[in-house]
Amino acid sequence: MINHFYKAAGAIVLGVFLVSCEPKSKESVEEPEQEQVFGTTFQNQKVETYEIKNANGMNMKVTNFGARVTHLWVPDKDGNLVDVVLGFETLDGYLASGEKYFGAAIGRYGNRIANGKFTLNGEEYTLPQNNNGQTLHGGPGGMDYVIWDVEKSGENGLIFSYTSPDGEEGFPGELKVKMIYTLTDDNEFKVTYEAETNKATPVNLTHHSFFNLNGAGNGTVLNHTLQLNADKYTPVNEVLIPTGEVASVNGTPFDFTNATKIGERIDQENEQLKFGGGYDHNWVLNKTGNDLTQAAVISSPQTGIEMEVWTTEPAIQFYSGNFLDGSITGKGEKVYELRSAFCLETQHYPDSPNQPNFPSTILEPGEKYEQTCIYKFGTK
Repeated sequence: MINHFYKAAGAIVLGVFLVSCEPKSKESVEEPEQEQVFGTTFQNQKVETYEIKNANGMNMKVTNFGARVTHLWVPDKDGNLVDVVLGFETLDGYLASGEKYFGAAIGRYGNRIANGKFTLNGEEYTLPQNNNGQTLHGGPGGMDYVIWDVEKSGENGLIFSYTSPDGEEGFPGELKVKMIYTLTDDNEFKVTYEAETNKATPVNLTHHSFFNLNGAGNGTVLNHTLQLNADKYTPVNEVLIPTGEVASVNGTPFDFTNATKIGERIDQENEQLKFGGGYDHNWVLNKTGNDLTQAAVISSPQTGIEMEVWTTEPAIQFYSGNFLDGSITGKGEKVYELRSAFCLETQHYPDSPNQPNFPSTILEPGEKYEQTCIYKFGTK
C-alpha cells in the first residue's frame, strides 16, 4: 500500500438495525412504509431508509440514495436530542434542492479538479464541468447521486458498497468502494472507507453532512466556536482552485489554531474570503503520518453540543455554508439561510492530480485505499 492511503484505525463495527422511516417498533422492517414516506425509486432503483442507534440514544437515519445521512440526533447540554444535520424528509426534497450534497458520500474525487481535466500515465482525461468550469465532488453523476448497496453489520452499523464502472464521470478504471457507517457507544459517527481499482485512477473520498449544532434550520452557525489543528492552508484563485501555494494561517482570518467564532472574521476585507464568499478552503493538518488524529473541534454555546473531527487524512475542507441563500426549505419546514450550516470534510488536497507538489491521490491496481473519519459528539 502506498503511503498516501491510510489504514482504518480500529474499525470494529458493532452492528445495524433496519427500520422503516416511520418505525413502528424495533422489529419493524416493512419496506413499503419507508418508501411511501421517503420516495419510491431513483433511476429505476428502490430507495430505502435505515435507522441506527447507540446505547446512549444517539440516533441516525440514512438512505441508500447517495449514502446520505438524513437525520442525526445527538444529546445537548440538557440531555435533549437535537437533529444536527440539514436535509429533507423525502427523496423529492433532495432531488429538487439546488444544493445537492446534503449528507452525502462524495467521490470519486472530493473537492475540485481544475478545468475538468488531468493527465495520468501520459493520457489526458476529461471530466464533466459542474462548478464554474471545474469538476466538483466527482461530477454531476458522482457517488452522491447513485444508489448504494446496503448490508447490516450488527446492531449499530451499515455497510455501503458501490462499484463505479470504468469511465464513469470520465474517470479511468473500475473502482469498488466500501464504506462502513457506525454509531459507537462513545457517541461517535464513524466512517471507514475502502476502495480498489483495476486501473490507475485518482481517489479522494469524503463525507458531506451540513452540520448546525444549534439544530438543523435553527439560525446561522456564526456563533459556533471552531478550532483547527492546522497551521497552513492552500489559497485558491477566483474559481476556488488551489494556486499551489501552502501558506501560513498566521495573521490571517484563516487562523483557527485557537478556538474562534466562525463569524468573528468571516466578513473581513480579504481576497481569499471574497473568492469563497466566506470560508471554503482546504486546511493542511499538523501531521506527517497516517495516524488517526484530531483535526477539528467545534461547539455551539446555544446547545452546548461539541463535535470533534478525527481523521487519517492529511487535510480538511472547512465550508461555512456560503451558498445557502434562504431558497431551500428543509426538515420541519425550516428555511436554510445563508451560513446556516458548516461542513468539515476530511480529505486529500483539492486538484491534486494537477498539482505535483501536493500529496498524490493516485490509486494503483493491487493497492487498497483505506481511511477513517470520526465525528465525535459531546457537551461542554
